[in-house]
Amino acid sequence: MRARQLEVFCAVMRAGTVTAAARELNISQPALSQILLHTEDELGFALFERAKGRLIPTEAAKELLPEALRLFAGLEAMRRRTDDLRQGRAGVVRLAASPPPAMKLVPDALTRFRANHPDITIRSLVAPLDLLVPMVDQGDAEMALAMDDTPRRGFDIETLAEVGMVCLVAENDELAGAGPLTLADLKGRPLISYRHDTRPARELARMCAAIGQPYRPDIEIDVSLSAIAFVQQGLGVAVIDALLPWDQFKGLIARPLAIDFKLPVALITRSDRAFSPAHEQLRLYLREAAARLNI
Repeated sequence: MRARQLEVFCAVMRAGTVTAAARELNISQPALSQILLHTEDELGFALFERAKGRLIPTEAAKELLPEALRLFAGLEAMRRRTDDLRQGRAGVVRLAASPPPAMKLVPDALTRFRANHPDITIRSLVAPLDLLVPMVDQGDAEMALAMDDTPRRGFDIETLAEVGMVCLVAENDELAGAGPLTLADLKGRPLISYRHDTRPARELARMCAAIGQPYRPDIEIDVSLSAIAFVQQGLGVAVIDALLPWDQFKGLIARPLAIDFKLPVALITRSDRAFSPAHEQLRLYLREAAARLNI
């Protein structure tokens, strides 16, 4: 597939109809249909079945979609990069982070960076872990801060800091006191915590199993910030990272959780990609910001 064919294929897979895909790409329906038919002719097999104005993906289209999305994302990243160059924004640093480090570490590092590099544009992106690695892989970000240091082929993973976990409770909850809590203290309480296929969840499940207590969150979350409103609404107690000063949020108390592991705060970069001097400077400031954490 050529670039335009790839773009049309991905748009139709997302939209489901020629009309919606053409609107998304700002082209006419006949033009889009012609590109699609020409693509199928070149491939030698059908990508869609036509039924009542809708396009139903064939098994071949479903099999091609993951690779097509990866390639399309790479094209989009290149377009953004060339747009930066065309607009004279060659001095751009791109940093992605999951919400806790984005709120705690990134502002500290960027304050120092801006003081020394006022003419460089900063592109700051916030996303959950599942999206951070693809962002770095595809060039949308040169580096990403994540609370996970799992080794990944083709990436350098540098652990900058480690943080504990807390139990977030409503200020009128009987658990809102002083000192650390244990997992046993939470038995029988509605639990808000990480979904099962994450590193924090695996560690919590291990420790719960050791005391004969299942790890079964009533509300599973991807991002710790989402626990705030749930606890405020009385939906349960939350077990989340200790990176943010959770007590700053109205009506909430964060008590330390006595556990035998800490969550990493890691910097993710591509192993085969050289850094610009500006990105090297930002990495230094991120390391220094992490070193100042007292958690």
